[in-house]
Amino acid sequence: MSNIKKIFIDKKISKSELENKNNYFEIFKKKGFPNKKLEDWKFLDLNYEINNQIPNLNFVIKKSKINKNQILENIPINIKEFNYVLNINGFVEEINFSHEDKSFINIETNPDKKNKIISNALENLNLAFNLDYLCINIKQDYKVKKPLLILNVIIENIKSSNINKKFDIFLEKNAEISVLNLVQNNSKNNFFNLHQRFILNQSSILKNYFVDINKNQNLNYIKTDIEIEKNSISENVVISKNSDYCKNEIVCNLLDQFSSAFINGIIDLDNSQKHEIRTRINHLAENTKSYQLIKCVLNNQSKAVYQGKIYVDSKAQKTDGYQSSKAILLNENTEFNGKPELEIYADDVKCSHGSSSGNLDENKIFYLMTRGLNKNEAKKLLIDGYLMEVIDKITDERIKAIIKEIIKI
Repeated sequence: MSNIKKIFIDKKISKSELENKNNYFEIFKKKGFPNKKLEDWKFLDLNYEINNQIPNLNFVIKKSKINKNQILENIPINIKEFNYVLNINGFVEEINFSHEDKSFINIETNPDKKNKIISNALENLNLAFNLDYLCINIKQDYKVKKPLLILNVIIENIKSSNINKKFDIFLEKNAEISVLNLVQNNSKNNFFNLHQRFILNQSSILKNYFVDINKNQNLNYIKTDIEIEKNSISENVVISKNSDYCKNEIVCNLLDQFSSAFINGIIDLDNSQKHEIRTRINHLAENTKSYQLIKCVLNNQSKAVYQGKIYVDSKAQKTDGYQSSKAILLNENTEFNGKPELEIYADDVKCSHGSSSGNLDENKIFYLMTRGLNKNEAKKLLIDGYLMEVIDKITDERIKAIIKEIIKI
């Protein structure tokens, strides 16, 4: 890896910003891609996957020539019914809030240029190479009328590359938004590194959903940080199923009383795919609540991991925290690793966690076959019913319909 100043030699970047990027890149080079020596990466070694699948990794630092209309036509949603941000290869191509009163929405494209000290190697990589930062601020008391689709498209001619994207959404007091992150990756052997941050001020509501649309041979890392103030609610759903490798990492900080965080997820894998959802919910104040439910379906040598931690500070009395992970293993060659954790320093709390795995019930399959279904139809019906517990927790009905259509439930 060369000095970043040489990589960006023809870019219009200020001297101070270029220096910051170089500092972030130097930190990343010292740390490298995470490997199994790190506790948080011991089940799915990203360094191994990068070296095995993308040994000669390049960095996407310029826009490609594209037919934007053709790309929009291939999105399996009528996007005109929604607000949307179109990102192509990590660059913002279009922002559309045509359904909203734009006086209540502020959009910035200049990143915070202060040099920060960050321990996460992949975040340092992201800060070094993302060139098209986006920040959306929803003003006080405004409830966004239509869901916001954030479309992350990677086109076919991008190969063996690292694409970095970063965006922030700020909700002022009593604001509300639903966000659907869609990744449509039409390429092969790339590493997509997405970092997103949500700040929820008092009495605000975030509904945030993530779906990888199509089958692809790529590696994804999705890092989500959420700060939740008094009386605010964060609802998060992850549908993890289509890339060869994907790790979704979500950190929620419950900062004040009566704040709540909900994280639900599906990992549905086949053909040697490797996916992980890792969560950490920090209860940092009294009377806070969290709920987590992760369900997995694994087939044909696939591997899933769920690492979930509930942390309760000594100040966080009357915490209510729940966490559960379950997996169905459809054959003997699959692997599920569950690592539920509680770290509690308060004494007046209600916290529980659990993890289980098993096979489909043969008696139920036989019963359905006696009612006229063949074996594959019976299995699908049981799996769909098992996963619907997560889908039913999506409270935005418009997005629920989209996700059901995408994952064919």
